[in-house]
Formats: sequence, structure tokens, C-alpha cells
Amino acid sequence: MNQEILQHYNLLLGSKSPRRQELLKALGLHYSLVEFDVDEIYPPHLQGAEIARFLCELKADAYNAVLLPKDSILVTADTIVWLDGKYIGKPSGREDAVEMLKQLSGKQHSVFSGICLKSSTRKTVFHAHTLVNFRELKAEEIDYYVDHYKPFDKAGSYGIQDWIGYIGITGIEGCYYNVMGFPVQMFYEELEKFIASLQSED
Repeated sequence: MNQEILQHYNLLLGSKSPRRQELLKALGLHYSLVEFDVDEIYPPHLQGAEIARFLCELKADAYNAVLLPKDSILVTADTIVWLDGKYIGKPSGREDAVEMLKQLSGKQHSVFSGICLKSSTRKTVFHAHTLVNFRELKAEEIDYYVDHYKPFDKAGSYGIQDWIGYIGITGIEGCYYNVMGFPVQMFYEELEKFIASLQSED
């Protein structure tokens, strides 16, 4: 993507996640943060990727008032963990975090990230899927991780880039950065296509 073209657009990141902010900066993209509070409630019939897609679009649709300038592109995202046909969100506290990691221990689970790109005239939603394998975790390992890393802002109560990822994850299928919460390679391609579609309107 031509970096000069990007200079004509104002990227707005609707995410409090420091990991997403870090990854966007690593791409060399300049953006402004926009804060919001959205009740992350989804219809009960949705499953897996459908939940992540619904929630990222829900966040984007909360920002209609912000998207007045023609050159603005809003980026919203949501990452979920899906285990044995069930949604695993962020833990409510220490006990919940420990319980989530016990559930993930020794199993394979899915991580879905939904991304929404929205301008004043267009909107697109896409998602990434990564399979993650955990070995059997010892109780003392789970306790150590939760007490020292406090993963209370992370889906599934873990960060692949943290200590628990070093000692517990035996392999993944798919994008590593998706498990961090933002599939940067897919995002880059989709942003390129999105900007091309905006330019076609001119």
C-alpha cells in the first residue's frame, strides 16, 4: 500500500486494547484513538466468528456522529475465544480467570477476531480464525500466571505473548497476531481494498 495515499485519510481506532494500538503503530500507521462504551451483548443464536463480527460492527455503529469528515476511516475490532461450542469472554476476576485457564488446559480452542472498517459512505466486516493448542497446565502454573500477569483484560484470560504462551501453547494454526487480538496482515490487505473502494467513489 502506498503510504502517501494513507496520508489522505484519518484513521480512527475505536479500541482500548494496548495490543491493537501497538500493532497498528508497528505497521507504521498513524491514527487517533476514539473511546466508547458499548454493551457487548449479542443475539444468543450467534456462534464463533458470527459473535466477533457482530460485536465489532456494533462498536462501529456506535460512532456515526464521529464519521462526518469524508476522509475518516473508523477501525473497530473484537476478539473472542471459542471452546467446545461455547463463548469464552474476559474474566470477571481472579477466580474466573483461573477457571477459564483450567477449561483451556490440554485442549484446542479457536480464536476469532472480527474487524470492521467504516467510512461515511462504506462499511466492511471481516474476520480471522486461529486454532490454539494448550498442553495440560499445572494448577501452580495457572496460579502463578494469573497472580503475576493479571490477564483480566484478555479474552480467555491469557495472552499468547505472555509467560503462559511461552510455557503452555504447543502450536497454532493461523495468524499469531490474531491471537493477540488483531490480524495485522489481513487488516493491511483489507484496508488497502477499502481505500481503493473509497477512491473509486471520487
